[in-house]
Amino acid sequence: MKPPSVTEPADPPRRNRLRLPLKIVSVSWTDLAETLAPILLLCLAAVALTAFLVRPAPPHTLTMITGPKGSNFERIATQYQKILARSGVKLKLVQSEGSYENLGMLLKPKSGIDIGLVQSGIEPAGDASDVGNGGDNLVSLGSVFYVPLTIFYRSPQPVSRLSQFAGRRISIGPEGSGTQALALALLKGNEIEPHGATELVSLGGDEAKAALLSRKVDVIFLSGDSASPTTIRDMLHADGIRLFDFDQADAYVRRFHYLNRLPLPAGSFDLGENLPSTPINMLAPTVELLGHADLHPALCDLLLEAAFQVHGHASLLQTAAQFPNGTTSFYPVSDEAARYYKTGNKSFAYRYLPFWLASLLNRALVVIVPMLVVAIPGLRVLPQLYNWRVNSRIHRRYGELMALERESLGHLTEERRAALLDRLEGIERLVIRTRMPGSHAEQIYILRQHIGFVRANLLRQPGAVDLVHAHG
Repeated sequence: MKPPSVTEPADPPRRNRLRLPLKIVSVSWTDLAETLAPILLLCLAAVALTAFLVRPAPPHTLTMITGPKGSNFERIATQYQKILARSGVKLKLVQSEGSYENLGMLLKPKSGIDIGLVQSGIEPAGDASDVGNGGDNLVSLGSVFYVPLTIFYRSPQPVSRLSQFAGRRISIGPEGSGTQALALALLKGNEIEPHGATELVSLGGDEAKAALLSRKVDVIFLSGDSASPTTIRDMLHADGIRLFDFDQADAYVRRFHYLNRLPLPAGSFDLGENLPSTPINMLAPTVELLGHADLHPALCDLLLEAAFQVHGHASLLQTAAQFPNGTTSFYPVSDEAARYYKTGNKSFAYRYLPFWLASLLNRALVVIVPMLVVAIPGLRVLPQLYNWRVNSRIHRRYGELMALERESLGHLTEERRAALLDRLEGIERLVIRTRMPGSHAEQIYILRQHIGFVRANLLRQPGAVDLVHAHG
């Protein structure tokens, strides 16, 4: 099908020629909106999916369970509190009796406790599933410092094995303390258990020290706050009191995986009097910073930053930057903590921006990045999609025109010819009334030429003279 040449005779005059104005616009806003709608819907879907998968904004309040009033656990938590306050995070402190209670509260559903310090080797009493989610809900942010076990005993001769204390009176620390838990585990490994021939007494701190000096007990287990440097020096200066040296330290470390061997050189506690007079081996579990598995990554970074400031210095028992570290005993290290230990850095935004601003930026990126990922490719193909939509409407009219022309082949009755001419005018009316962008005006006018060409063919066929006046 092609338009008529300029040499062909003009169409007969038409009395009812269409005079509708052709609606040419700069942009077809309907087509543009319909083309843009799927892209916008994909952007919204990407944002919704990302918002569903990504954690919400970090809270500005945390609750930490510490230890008894005035304890080392409480002093450390107070330092954490001050450091987190610089970033606008409020750390609420809850006192406790020590590691056992700390672990129990962390495992307890809806206790309101977010993080806590727990001595490694402490396990939940009974089945962890009895207290809600149990261990599956807890992760470790790493070990933060040593808690050396110090054993003093009264004896005229040095004792090299714990089994040699069998049958004597032993103070194993207060009820529910990490000291008592560790003492019972080590004594059991040497076949010394409660209710046996060996008398086990629950004393701690100054009470245990006084009991040993007054000969009410023969052996005392001290750790944490009860084994301060001052207490150790006092006991080393006391007549008849000896500091236990773990000759089998390596064997203990292999058997009790949460213990560490700490070699101390002679004179560590008193250089002037050279106390102890010989190098000794001590054993120490670590204290871990435990939290719930859903602890926000940004808060995890803040807590680890505080831990490095509080525990990263050198001391008698540790080297500089030895703590915190990713070594854990019972609970797995969290993914965020593992990343922090591996890279040594906080996430990019929290590294260079204030906490509140970094949090806001991260939330904004959750919306912006998915939109850009979908919108940029979508906007690239938008012109092609827009042109395709407009062209498809023109092609639809061409399809109707070609179908009409096929029907006009062969002999036509006057009624059939009149019906085809009416359909042809309907097609032309749709073309004229439909808004079209100016960029497609040439195609529209060519289409109207082709409509005129088909009309001329219908009117030139035999028997169509009478229709000239009806439709021309």
